[in-house]
Amino acid sequence: MTASQRRSTWPETAVVAHVVLALLTLIILAGAWLFGANLWQVFAVAGAAVLLHGGAVVALRRPWAGYVIGALAMLVLVVTPFPGWSLTMLPSAACFPLALWRLTTRVSIRSSVAALAVAALGVVLNELVAWARLPSDDAEWTRLIEGGLLMLVLGGVWLAALLVRRRHEAGRRAESERLAAAVADERAGIRRDLHDVIAHTVTVMVARIDAAAVTTTDPATRRELGDIAEAGRDAHQGLRAMLASLGPATVASRANPRPRQVPISLDVLPDLVASAASPLHTVTFAEVGERRPLSLSAEVAAVRTVQEGITNALRHLEPPVEVAVRLRWTPAELVVEVRDDGGRALRDAGSPGTGLMGIEERVRTAGGTVSIDDGDEGWVLRTRLPTKEVS
Repeated sequence: MTASQRRSTWPETAVVAHVVLALLTLIILAGAWLFGANLWQVFAVAGAAVLLHGGAVVALRRPWAGYVIGALAMLVLVVTPFPGWSLTMLPSAACFPLALWRLTTRVSIRSSVAALAVAALGVVLNELVAWARLPSDDAEWTRLIEGGLLMLVLGGVWLAALLVRRRHEAGRRAESERLAAAVADERAGIRRDLHDVIAHTVTVMVARIDAAAVTTTDPATRRELGDIAEAGRDAHQGLRAMLASLGPATVASRANPRPRQVPISLDVLPDLVASAASPLHTVTFAEVGERRPLSLSAEVAAVRTVQEGITNALRHLEPPVEVAVRLRWTPAELVVEVRDDGGRALRDAGSPGTGLMGIEERVRTAGGTVSIDDGDEGWVLRTRLPTKEVS
């Protein structure tokens, strides 16, 4: 049975319980009247029983109000003289522990302890009144046994309600943490996608503007293109600052560690490479071997690796720059390699970004590995991604 089904059957169970307890109480009161109880006593006890049932119902929405109503009803039962036995054993008296249960699960622990103390004082008062009315031929130890049993019932109900409350609180905390992790994972996914797509596009745009500024012969045009390129670099820095506000670059939910995917295929790589080329930026693409099936996460990781490699080369190196993108297929894996020649010199591109961290996470999720070689002749980003087995 699911949680929603349990919740839907709970009101029906409560109604049945109230009806059964009320009927048993009516039967007992009718029998007591037939065996000599005064009519006012029967009506007083019946009114207290109605208050007990009403208090248990009110406690569903107003725990303190329902508990106070139940406590007053129990006080009526304690002070009302009745022949034969203690009225605290009346079937409808079970509504008072129910009100205590609902109060304990809804209010603070300190308040529930106060409610338990009030109930315990009620038991003491009940036994004192019963002892004062005790017939001479009855044993006094019966009052101690009854009082002890009532204390055990109230204490057991309070403790059980407290345990259920803590379990529910732990469940709510776990759910809150799960939702927070899901939000963080989604924010990290947004950050990765923004970095991979927008940052790459802005970097390529600035690189091509720089190349146009170098090749033009008109000084005014060169200055204008230089200003545009500088504005593009400022926009890139602003974008990175905005992405930093989205949280850590790699946040993975334990329940769902796979990063958010977008519909990307290897077919976009030739156009991606061609769009990054300019008179001062030579970007080439080569694919060796027979293509093999890849998982969606591996295919996305391959494309993002090429994007990140080109973006870093164009952003961190002074032109002219040569970048070679190579895909090498084997039956077991795809090797993606983005290699640059080091350019004319290193460029100060500001604080380091988090794109490589995103690539490492994507590749690791796809079951692959990442390696970075930073030598004298240039920088090489290499990823190895497993292919899918062909049945």
